[in-house]
Amino acid sequence: MLYPNTQSLFKSSLSIIISLLTVGVNFMPNLFTRPALGADRINLSYGILQRSIPITSLELYARTGKIDSDFAAYAQYVDEKELPQLRRVLLAPIPLNAVAVSQFLYSPIGQTLLERLGEIIQLESGQNGFYAIRSALIISAAQKERFTLLDVLRNYSSNAISINLSRTQEIVQAIQTIINQTQNAVSLINQESRIETTTTPVPAATLLQTRRFQTQKLTLPLIDQSRNRIINTDIYLPATINRRPVIVISHGLGSDRTSFAYLAQYLAQSGFVVAVPEHPGSNAQQLQALLDGRADTVTNPREFIDRPLDIKFLLDELTRRQDSNTALRGRLNLQQVGVVGQSFGGYTALTLAGAKINYEQLGKDCPALKSSLNVSQLLQCLAATLPQNQYNLSDPRIKAVIAINPVSSSILGQAGLSEINIPVMIVAGSADTVAPALPEQIQPFTWLTTPNKYLALINGGTHFSTIAESKGSVVPVPEQAIGQSPESARFYINALSVPFFQTYVAGQRSYTRYLNAGYASTISQTQLPLSLVQSITPKQLQQALNGSPLSSRQR
Repeated sequence: MLYPNTQSLFKSSLSIIISLLTVGVNFMPNLFTRPALGADRINLSYGILQRSIPITSLELYARTGKIDSDFAAYAQYVDEKELPQLRRVLLAPIPLNAVAVSQFLYSPIGQTLLERLGEIIQLESGQNGFYAIRSALIISAAQKERFTLLDVLRNYSSNAISINLSRTQEIVQAIQTIINQTQNAVSLINQESRIETTTTPVPAATLLQTRRFQTQKLTLPLIDQSRNRIINTDIYLPATINRRPVIVISHGLGSDRTSFAYLAQYLAQSGFVVAVPEHPGSNAQQLQALLDGRADTVTNPREFIDRPLDIKFLLDELTRRQDSNTALRGRLNLQQVGVVGQSFGGYTALTLAGAKINYEQLGKDCPALKSSLNVSQLLQCLAATLPQNQYNLSDPRIKAVIAINPVSSSILGQAGLSEINIPVMIVAGSADTVAPALPEQIQPFTWLTTPNKYLALINGGTHFSTIAESKGSVVPVPEQAIGQSPESARFYINALSVPFFQTYVAGQRSYTRYLNAGYASTISQTQLPLSLVQSITPKQLQQALNGSPLSSRQR
């Protein structure tokens, strides 16, 4: 008979291990032959207690749905709804080859992930499983075009896979704390949005009824010789003879300029000139270079500097070319500029708005990186190796920014974000596991001191909900990572960006009536409910994290 807390550990352990392996593979962007010995069982131990599950039992269940006597001893502790999910995870095909897998796993981010996994997934002797996990993943990818996690378990170079339940318990507790705190913070935002809805007028007409312009698109290869960068840029132009404000869209890591083409088109139809540059050191081509063995890192730390410089250079080039290029002549107002960025692009937008790199915060957070459950810090802490110069990354031409799922907690921190004095909208997804909403968007929102700030929360939104499928995608994003109803999330981005930029970039103050909780409630859709708030204080948030939310009526 197992003690209750140990029962809980056995119940959750295998699902956690499989989930962690899946995270590692999702981040991956014929070095070995098959090992002489592969794992034939998983040992789960906690103190003197131990349970062993043959991998053949897992395989039988995954392939046929049958539960034999060995797996039944484990399955009795698992909720019936979780078992089919485990079966799907074990058999889900992973479309990566051996070179792609090995290149990622030998990169700094890949090695950090492996070190974390190795603390839990150990050799039979109890030693860190770092090398065995890496070898099993590479071998599995070499054997099959689309390998599965069952293959990975089979190729583990030890007679048994030992699971450190003590470390697992720590992770379970840490994850549960994060989940509870995030749920409390989300509840606070939704509550505040409902309260604001009762005090703000709801516009009679939607923005879908506003004027729509015909558009044209051209592509410009912009060459910055001083930094040896070619910045291919798509320009979307509304059919109008007047000078129009300019919006720049910055894509995320491993993406490209097509991933927000839907937003560029919508903004152009609304009367903005839209420029969508492709950042050469952190785009899909960079990820492809990593997977092909032509690069040894996901991105160079220098990209934290080069990305905002790309956009400053873009604005300079458009200023220089607008009189000589007949398609651009007389059509761009380059003193009234807005920026939208997602993920790494969200960081880019915030730095252009005035946020500064926070070396002190990086120094505090990055030494503890191996114990962090915030995956986005793997990216942010690359910046800790940068020379600690005072880089000039902001641009006075930029009047307002929207940061979607930005990474910001360590790279910018409170000191960096408090430097912003122009309007900012932060968009968060409550189900974002890459740049988690609480540490990366919700708490950073409370650090903003600019008077015009907005926090839009997509309930159920993931890190990938707002991204359209990229034409240059190297590794397709699994449906479960995208989440449900991505079309709703993209609709929200369109519906919020137009009034925000009309108000703060174009100077059309009549659009302010669309920037409130009342408007958000009118466009909110059932599958992914939308909330919008203009103020959450640090005190409110702290009260919520402690389990006793403090509403605006109690402030």
